[in-house]
Amino acid sequence: MPHSVNGRPCATPHKSLINGRDGCRTKLLHKWPVGLCLRSGQFYYRRRIPHDARSLIGRTEIWRSLRTDSLKIALRRLPGAMARVEAEIEHFRSMAGLPYDPTLLEPSHDNFHQRRAASNDAINSSRELPVNETPPLTFGDAYDRYLADPTRAWGARTREAYETSRRLAVSVIGKDTPMRTVSRSQCRDFIDVLRFLPRNASKRFPNLTARQAADRARLRGDADLMSAANANACIANLSTFLNWAVNEELLSRNPMRGLRLPDETAKKDKRFPFNPMQLRAIFDAPLYRGCLDGARGYAKPGTERPRNARFWVPLIGLHTGMRLNEICQLDVADIRVIDGISCFVITEASVAGPSDKNLKTFASERLIPIHNNLIDCGLLHFVEEQRQNKQTKLFEEIDPGTKGVRAVAFSKYFTQFLRSCGAYQPRTCFHSFRHNFRDELRLARVEHDIAMALGGWTSGSGKRGASDNYGNGHRLETLNEAISSLKFSDIDIAHLSL
Repeated sequence: MPHSVNGRPCATPHKSLINGRDGCRTKLLHKWPVGLCLRSGQFYYRRRIPHDARSLIGRTEIWRSLRTDSLKIALRRLPGAMARVEAEIEHFRSMAGLPYDPTLLEPSHDNFHQRRAASNDAINSSRELPVNETPPLTFGDAYDRYLADPTRAWGARTREAYETSRRLAVSVIGKDTPMRTVSRSQCRDFIDVLRFLPRNASKRFPNLTARQAADRARLRGDADLMSAANANACIANLSTFLNWAVNEELLSRNPMRGLRLPDETAKKDKRFPFNPMQLRAIFDAPLYRGCLDGARGYAKPGTERPRNARFWVPLIGLHTGMRLNEICQLDVADIRVIDGISCFVITEASVAGPSDKNLKTFASERLIPIHNNLIDCGLLHFVEEQRQNKQTKLFEEIDPGTKGVRAVAFSKYFTQFLRSCGAYQPRTCFHSFRHNFRDELRLARVEHDIAMALGGWTSGSGKRGASDNYGNGHRLETLNEAISSLKFSDIDIAHLSL
């Protein structure tokens, strides 16, 4: 029985079937050039990497799609693919300081043949498409459609995260890659780049692609790489896009499904609460005992006792468990007296007009009674002063930055502050206050449901249970009793009372 390719008979019998890197069955046929393979109806060039280069590239094989199901066209494109792969291998050898063939890295100067090859490729590409058929949708265009899909409602920060993942994926997989050809091997290649991608690569190496930055870090043995958690977030975002592509019938299946990097850090160990010594170092720092000034002189002893954002934001974080951006974006109107109880109102809405606020989850919208420690330190007096000065934001001096996220600027300052007062330790940051607040709730034996409501936490699945949709929630009086029961005995802030 003659073999057929794309419905056309071929007298070449098949030699064997092997499993490709993505689990697809791949045909290797007699009388074809070495490395030419037919997989999922498309022709590929398969090259085993020499042993001396495998550790440099991190793989045992290189696969390159010839982007056609026509044997005739595949045979024409094969020499170019082979040359590019050989040049890639020599490039890795040269970067590692190993012997290499410089001829393979030299560009061709035969302009006539370059023009002729380009012309042939254009003609062959046009022959692949029926007269009235449009070119196949590319990976880059499909991703743009996904981000522009009006049925998906994203916040500004979520959209920014998906944009970052898109740029990485397009850089590695290729903007012009036909969407229907995106494979498991390409997804694994994307993950391999993320494994060695330096932290903040786009800022540190603006002139390098993601793959070039990863190759550089791999060869140099750099240790300051993207965390497994951040890499897995990019992988999850790409997988979500591919699921959308399956639903839109652009792909038959999601080739990223089930792939992720192992994260050796347990979730509970990603951030630690501040220990008692760190808390004392923070609230005994010159900023709280007396400093030169509330700006650049915050770390130098002096006579000034500024009551600005730098003073209040850490205190609020410890006594409320609020996320940094929830504090930084507070409006003056978000501190209210409700049923005789002074509260923080955590909401995206603003009574003062258009809002620049955003919350992480649905459960983040909540009421938090103000702890007596904050009242004793004069928080309500500070709020009243801001109100009399007709300020809209409680902490107007915090720079919103180009993207409107005030937490970014304050987070950078707070890291410097921790170092200046000797409180810096690995895996602690401003978010550690949130862990301290949760520990205080446990110590005071506050009921789990009330603790979840005060902290704006959701269940482990990230979704509200059905029972949470019933009733009006906890009474404010109950929440106030819980907050009042928190002692914060690890610190003494009597010196901050008015």
